[in-house]
Amino acid sequence: MPTLSPLGYVLVSIGVGLAFGVLLQKARFCFVSAFRDFVAFKDTRVLRGVIAGVIVMTLFWSLQATLGFFRGFWTPPWGLASLFGGFVFGVGMTMAGGCASGTLYRAGQGYVQFWITLLFMGVGYVAFAYAFPTLRSVYFEPLRFGEGATLYLALPWPPALTGVLVAAVIVLLYAFIRGRAQLPDEPRGGTDAPADARAQANLPTRSVSALSIGLRELFDGTRAYLESIRADDRPLADRLRDSWDARTAGIGLALVASLWFWIYGAWAITGSEAKWAGWILSQAGVDVGGVEYWGSILFRGGGISVTVDMLMVLSVVVGSFLAARASGDFRVRWPKVERLHNPVVGGLLMGVGSRLAPGCNIANLFSGVALLSLHSILAGAGIVLGTYVMTHWLYREVGCAI
Repeated sequence: MPTLSPLGYVLVSIGVGLAFGVLLQKARFCFVSAFRDFVAFKDTRVLRGVIAGVIVMTLFWSLQATLGFFRGFWTPPWGLASLFGGFVFGVGMTMAGGCASGTLYRAGQGYVQFWITLLFMGVGYVAFAYAFPTLRSVYFEPLRFGEGATLYLALPWPPALTGVLVAAVIVLLYAFIRGRAQLPDEPRGGTDAPADARAQANLPTRSVSALSIGLRELFDGTRAYLESIRADDRPLADRLRDSWDARTAGIGLALVASLWFWIYGAWAITGSEAKWAGWILSQAGVDVGGVEYWGSILFRGGGISVTVDMLMVLSVVVGSFLAARASGDFRVRWPKVERLHNPVVGGLLMGVGSRLAPGCNIANLFSGVALLSLHSILAGAGIVLGTYVMTHWLYREVGCAI
């Protein structure tokens, strides 16, 4: 593992954050868009990017874990708190209209709504920090099933092999879901239905058909994506200025996150934001170091100061701003008054939910899957479920596709 000077860590954290911000902004890469649009409209534009990123990061991180090029696993204790906290966060981010990473890049792009979201996420962090001693005894401990664990260490073979197997499972699962959505409805009529229709309705047959259709679509889509890159003859300046494919951004995010995994650790956002909330209060004269959650857990007794992960998160906003300005996408956008409750309530739920889990969409769905953390698998399921429930609520008048 590399050992950098203090200035080296600062420069790397800023560079990594800027890269994250550019990639997120250029592809409009947001986990709310990925899951909400799939549930509401069966739109997989952003979801394909998320899946591509998760697969690449799983392969890279498992190889890095095998070779020792990493700073350790992020594996909090797991249990019902993981699931519930993830659900609260999923509801909040869907209501706010942006996930943890999406909120940062949209704030850099000029959306005032997402600065309001960040403000009330901060309120949630502060409320949680002061309530933590009570929550530890009445919430975390009773709902804990086990200590932190990762499947990489639980299985008897090298992590790299586990990563390949998990990546294959993700591909097959996505192909099955996509293929199943394209199958005709199961025929009705029982024995009165034609024999070929009854055979088609047979579960094993339909499953194989769905997987075959999905894999064919995935192969054709990947080939078309690569061909579009090869055949793109626009000037480089135009390609950099225009919007990017979500798959390009997902793969880019995974590669940058792999560098961060080597230099610092797993990519996360809301923990660093909670540190910023504590640091800002400390500048206002509050004894943040005396608050257990900040002093002993987040800052680990090292004093309330700006850390490299905090700089990385701040740089995401700057990177998005620079990308938006360069492509002409930046302008201050004010939210409608009648919708102000969305960033207020949604941001508050995101701040609290990310601490109740702990972790956000990045820590649990992007990094967490690549880490094969039992906690993150549960929290990620909670985030997806919360997004599903809130999407159905928001689209209750028109209905959802799924």
